[in-house]
Amino acid sequence: MVLISVFILSLCRNQKTFRPKKNVPSGSKGAQLQLHIDATLGSAVNTVDFFNQVNLLYGTLTEFCTANNCPTMSAGPRYGYRWADGVTIKRPIEVSAPKCAEYLMDWIEAQLDDEAIFPQKLGAPFPPNFRDVVKTIFKRLFRVYAHIYHSHFQKIVSLKEEAHLNTCY
Repeated sequence: MVLISVFILSLCRNQKTFRPKKNVPSGSKGAQLQLHIDATLGSAVNTVDFFNQVNLLYGTLTEFCTANNCPTMSAGPRYGYRWADGVTIKRPIEVSAPKCAEYLMDWIEAQLDDEAIFPQKLGAPFPPNFRDVVKTIFKRLFRVYAHIYHSHFQKIVSLKEEAHLNTCY
């Protein structure tokens, strides 16, 4: 995992991969397509990217974030996070940080794979509650960041991942 993270970090530093957006004349098909993308896919793509980044970062800590080391998902004594998905686990339960992260990543993956929430077909509408679903996903992913910063930041520093963590956050 560390090698993958270092590889991704080196790609991010490669300025040759950055291309500024082109100016598209207003009224053109390209401009209309860009407006459609911004209105519909922007949030979806950002959500998938954010999920992948958190999943990658947390993945580098799995050997250190164990049920013994992290019996609860927390960001200090005042911020403890419980798990409930509203379907199989309706009332929030307290679980270890790794179990909570596992539940969360599985739940988000199920949301991303659900075409009723994240349509795959061109022109398919997003549901009316799309913004609420995305807010919940982001809120829960930020809890993982809070846990990483509070409980594992020194390990992140020793793995030389702090710049990536800070940039993604």
